[in-house]
Amino acid sequence: MRSITKYVSEYLSTKVIFALDIATSLVSSAITLLVLNFLSDTNYYSGAFALWWIGGTALFNALSMFMFKTSNVVVRHATLSDVRRYAMSILCANILLGVLIGTVCTMNKSVLFTIISNLMLTMALVMAIRFIMIDMYGYYRSKVNDLAHKPRILVYGTSDKSVAAISRFSNSNHYHLVGFISNNCNDRGHKLAGCPVYTYRTEADFKAIADRLFLHAVLFATDADVRSEEESLVKYCTDSNIKTLIIPSVNEVIDGKIMKGSMRQVRIEDLLNRPEIRISIDEIRQNFQGKTVMVTGAAGSIGSELCRQLAVLGVGKLVLFDNAETPMHNLRLELQARFPELDFSPIIGSVRHHDRLDYAFRNWKPQVVFHAAAYKHVPLMEENPCEAVFANVHGSRMVADKCVEYGTEMMVMISTDKAVNPTNIMGCSKRLAEIYVQSLGLALAKGEIKGRTRFVTTRFGNVLGSNGSVIPRFRQQIESGGPVTVTHPDITRFFMTIPEACRLVMEAATMSTGNQIFVFDMGKAVKIADLAKRMIELAGFKEGRDIQIEYTGLRPGEKLYEEVLADTENTEPTRHDRIRIAKVREYDYHEAVQVIDQLTKLSKAVNIMEMVRLMKRTVPEFKSRNSRFEALDHENENPETNENKNKN
Repeated sequence: MRSITKYVSEYLSTKVIFALDIATSLVSSAITLLVLNFLSDTNYYSGAFALWWIGGTALFNALSMFMFKTSNVVVRHATLSDVRRYAMSILCANILLGVLIGTVCTMNKSVLFTIISNLMLTMALVMAIRFIMIDMYGYYRSKVNDLAHKPRILVYGTSDKSVAAISRFSNSNHYHLVGFISNNCNDRGHKLAGCPVYTYRTEADFKAIADRLFLHAVLFATDADVRSEEESLVKYCTDSNIKTLIIPSVNEVIDGKIMKGSMRQVRIEDLLNRPEIRISIDEIRQNFQGKTVMVTGAAGSIGSELCRQLAVLGVGKLVLFDNAETPMHNLRLELQARFPELDFSPIIGSVRHHDRLDYAFRNWKPQVVFHAAAYKHVPLMEENPCEAVFANVHGSRMVADKCVEYGTEMMVMISTDKAVNPTNIMGCSKRLAEIYVQSLGLALAKGEIKGRTRFVTTRFGNVLGSNGSVIPRFRQQIESGGPVTVTHPDITRFFMTIPEACRLVMEAATMSTGNQIFVFDMGKAVKIADLAKRMIELAGFKEGRDIQIEYTGLRPGEKLYEEVLADTENTEPTRHDRIRIAKVREYDYHEAVQVIDQLTKLSKAVNIMEMVRLMKRTVPEFKSRNSRFEALDHENENPETNENKNKN
């Protein structure tokens, strides 16, 4: 399509049309000269007559067409008045031609007849060319519309999965697969499934193929293919404004047909530079199949993905618990559409409200509970510490206590890497929740408390694309034209996709014997500034030219570098190479209860400074950073000054 547009804009200009009209008049004059020679005994092919005839035709038609501006008429919008303009231009040119011939040469009936014939023939040929141009333009527009409504796609690679994509798309009314594209030169000239294989080695090779095929997109069969081509084919596509797509999953294919919109574009989440995380799905299915499972924070990013994966595993009953009405409503509609056989119950409620939580446990008696409800945004919780403690600490305690009270087999608590050596209120609140849950599990194991619940805690870092996280914010800023805001040029984070995190959570739950804190290998840390630049490129823009990156400074409680969770010195291995068990200090249950009771009381009273002091005493490694609570760390260094500090 780009080549056609270039052809129309560069080669069908007014100058080209003007030259074409002159050429048409010369052809017409040559034909009529032949007619004149046939009708007369005189040879008009040579000599002065032929020169005056041809020269006069070119000169007078050029002058007349210039005066009447016939080449400025938009051919596809020509009207009857424009046709009259053509006729007057040709008539004037032939009158002048007749005057010239009559003056310098012989004028007789044959010559007069030929001039009239030349006028009529020139008019017919000019109009015929106009009609042909209109017809060609119509064909061009239909071709463009066809290309626009049915994108032309190349499938990357020649693997079995790539070849299978051709069969899956053969019945599609929305996409047109034109062949395969490969970086293996040995594939040149080959055909697979009846489709040609195009090969490339450089970006110039790819652009030549894309222009020749009017290419809209390149389709990748697997995430691994996308990652392998991140610095070559994916980059070539983004530089050429060609979409990069990933093939839809099997459940997006209906009756063997690919539905429009089922393919999605390559996202930054697909470009994590590490192999895909694999889990023992059969064992996990056996662990959850047919059971009543409750998910708190079900409408959140992690909670909703847990619900989707649990639905696929065939749970007996799924209980959704969340206090966010609209996200819960949206999740309900999604589950009804995607899993019509799923038995699930959405419950609006907060883990901070005892009676509502008790209602859910009393009526559904869940066998497994995934506790994902929490406040998670570091700067916001730094400004609202009492709510962080009330929800993340008190709320987690209430869920854990209800699990014991109603005989839940297992509770899986979703924690965070920010609980390791916390520098902010949110991270410390999650560490306190871990302390309570683990101490409760140990008390059960020792027989200090009656119950059978196994407690499992899972820690992982940032998840790509979660609500309010950096990826959606960057996307929104890019769509708005920038700037993209990054806190610090050197800030790094560990990332994992939401589905990966949820799969590892269920894997850890399956292998747990109780009371462990599982940590996940998050791969290599990612520089946030590089992430922003890559997202700008994927959106088809140039960083620094189209969209700027602005550095805003670290926010309260924010670390420049996150802790490495799966450090071999602080963890023990499991049978899964991406999951390890954290070595943590154990806390006495009764002491933990006293601390949580006091923290809950202080958070309800909004006694901020006393509450944070207690948090720091309970979790000594909690050292605030870039926060007003740093002053409390200095108090601990100089305990004799504590009495003089403002408790509020």
